Amino acid sequence: MPRSRHEHRPNGQKNMNRRQRAIGLLAALGSIDALYLTWIKIAGGKAACAGVGDCEAVNASVYSEIAGVPVAALGVAMYALIGVLVWLGARRPALTEWAQLAVFGLALVGLVFSGWLTYVEIEILQAICPYCVVSAVLIGAIFLLSVIGLLHGSQLRD
Repeated sequence: MPRSRHEHRPNGQKNMNRRQRAIGLLAALGSIDALYLTWIKIAGGKAACAGVGDCEAVNASVYSEIAGVPVAALGVAMYALIGVLVWLGARRPALTEWAQLAVFGLALVGLVFSGWLTYVEIEILQAICPYCVVSAVLIGAIFLLSVIGLLHGSQLRD
């Protein structure tokens, strides 16, 4: 007999719900985006922007690193951690509430940082990196989904 989406598994694990799957998917996409930008930064390559925006100006700027670490690498870490937290929240019911709050906190920090970077792109560099815009949209969506979970008190279960 098929399990309901909220039914607990015999070992205490539960199924991932739609919100968790959506956040996990967005985090995976964000990781891919950030990994690509990290690779471009480290390898010294050119991003495939297809004539849209100016990835080179953004990637070569002093704002593309913090203490020698590519900003995109920080994005990889953030998205990966969000993915792990969502997975843990789904697999370990005792950690669900903590994981939800941690995802919210990471997404909030990521959204604020992404907003600052977008300001830098527009006002200081006067160049837009489409991959950075994609990352900003992804973290914005993750933030929104985490807020919805907190407001509904669902602890990422709905």
